[in-house]
Amino acid sequence: MNRLRLQDRARILGCLTEGNSMRATSRLCDVSINTVTKLLVDVGTACDLYQNETLRNLPCKRIQVDEIWSFCGMKEKNVPPMRRGELGVGDVYT
Repeated sequence: MNRLRLQDRARILGCLTEGNSMRATSRLCDVSINTVTKLLVDVGTACDLYQNETLRNLPCKRIQVDEIWSFCGMKEKNVPPMRRGELGVGDVYT
């Protein structure tokens, strides 16, 4: 199995963290989208393991978080009256 050089992996992750889509990243870095997907899964697994080991019993007194807005299916203003209140349709906050 071929392995990407560290510089290529760093470039792919840099593109993704700058907000590029996976398809755009594959074009910019001249790699297959499957390569980008596999690298993203590997890095996600490594981050999960690291955070599970490291971020335990923190002595935090205050935590500040930001909300993330998105929509599912359609924006809230475009939801027809018969679908208002339906779970999974309209504005979504994380």
